[in-house]
Amino acid sequence: MREIQGIGIGQGIAVGPVVRMAEPLPAPEDRASGFDASQEEERARTSLAAVADELQRRGARAGGAAKDVLEAQAMMAGDPSLITDVVKRLAEGKTAERAVYEAFAAFRDVLAGMGGYLGERAADLDDVSQRVVAHLLELPAPGVPDPGHPFVLVARDLAPADTAVLDLEQVLALVTVDGGPTSHTAILAREQSIVAIVGAAGAAGLVDGEQVLVDAEHDVVVVAPSEAQLAEARERSAARRLAAEAPITPGALADGAPVPLLANLGSVGGAAEALRLGAEGVGLFRTEFLFLDADRAPSVAEQQEQYTKLLNEFAGKKVVVRVLDAGADKPLAFLNDAEEENPALGLRGIRALRRSEAVLREQLTALAAADAATDAELWVMAPMIATVEETRYFTALAAELGIRTAGVMIEVPAAALLADRVLDACAFASIGTNDLTQYTMAADRLLGTVAQLQSPWHPAVLRLIEEVGAAGARTGTPVGICGEAAADPLLAVVLVGLGATSLSMSPSALADVRASLARYGLEDARAIAGAALATEGAAEAKRAATAAAESVRGRSVGDSSASGLQ
Repeated sequence: MREIQGIGIGQGIAVGPVVRMAEPLPAPEDRASGFDASQEEERARTSLAAVADELQRRGARAGGAAKDVLEAQAMMAGDPSLITDVVKRLAEGKTAERAVYEAFAAFRDVLAGMGGYLGERAADLDDVSQRVVAHLLELPAPGVPDPGHPFVLVARDLAPADTAVLDLEQVLALVTVDGGPTSHTAILAREQSIVAIVGAAGAAGLVDGEQVLVDAEHDVVVVAPSEAQLAEARERSAARRLAAEAPITPGALADGAPVPLLANLGSVGGAAEALRLGAEGVGLFRTEFLFLDADRAPSVAEQQEQYTKLLNEFAGKKVVVRVLDAGADKPLAFLNDAEEENPALGLRGIRALRRSEAVLREQLTALAAADAATDAELWVMAPMIATVEETRYFTALAAELGIRTAGVMIEVPAAALLADRVLDACAFASIGTNDLTQYTMAADRLLGTVAQLQSPWHPAVLRLIEEVGAAGARTGTPVGICGEAAADPLLAVVLVGLGATSLSMSPSALADVRASLARYGLEDARAIAGAALATEGAAEAKRAATAAAESVRGRSVGDSSASGLQ
């Protein structure tokens, strides 16, 4: 038996034989074509179109966040600038497969160097390129193997097109060598409730047929597990199934302290499923879907229509909308498309909106009109706030345009360190743990090479969250969490112990988090959080919190036994 450490997604556990994803196709040979350029161009365009159609079909079948990702990939296959580059290379006498490979690789390098949102798209380009080249060579498209029996899929990383259409009757769990907790694999695995461990470098040595136990809760892959480990895994799986089948109740701690559990949504389409899974409202509605891939900002009327649909779905419930989070890392022609050396630290979020205030004014106007026409409780927040002055700017503008409850996202360490003054200038705050971790640890959250530094469990990140929670308590300001950290059931308890008053997450995580919170009182949560804060690193923090939580549960069992309760 040996153990491989990684980053677990959720609390799932699964056992099965390893099946490895095939390695990528090699680079096509750089040789002169046997056809003329026009024939090669026809071959290239046919394959690009075929791949785009297939990705669109997969997206339609997958739905949810996967649909958005796959549709974006399909657009890459039809990108005019890429096709122009392919045609230029064909004119130099290259084969269609080599021209496609080189054009995609060149574009990939540009995006990878930009980081942020576009850096993430770079890996998607690799997948599209592989699919087009495979079509040209009349080879099977790269993808998930089908051994004919249930298995644990092990891969360097998974493309969104693969993750989106996994056969969950066959794929028991995912293990990837690369990737971090906010990678596409992690996000889609969480959304589809797939047991997964990412960033497990040691998984590169796993071979087909090896029996493994994938324990996401404890961030470990156990090779050749013992009978005792298998029995314990079966017990935990049964307990999770029972918890998932329990009646849905509002989020609360064991002592009755309420902790509203909200949903992160990227479009109106996910509202019904979020409500079915017990979302008590929306803690983060990302409005980027209205703006990306557009050559102009949508009109006030167009925006109002979408916001009204959302608010009607959540009538009587709180809905927190984030205004457009875009800029140099998500360039929009009507906002800011200037190249920057380091876009993650550049003109993004509130900085970009302030530069193009008309876009922000129209969005706030549309939100206020939708609010006036519906019965939901609308809260609106600004992204990437770094200063008190930016907070005052946004809340004043929001009030001028009819927004009744305006707040800010705490994603930048500067805002966390000045939280008492920031929170004094707004109605609420929401901590975006993905970016807060990235900026605190100086580790790009999209790079697998620094995945171990991207954990929100790190005491430095937790200490900043504690600062914001304490400021919220002093000023009487609600402090929510809307990063992926809230979807980790044990970390959710820690976050409440640090002062979070609500948690927002992928809807599929709601059941696990609800069950986890119900095991602990507020003082327990504070003690567990204190144990994590007293450590020096992310792994140690999670181990300390786990030990503290087990101690609390042990005391509870003892108290129940002493009183004759079972």
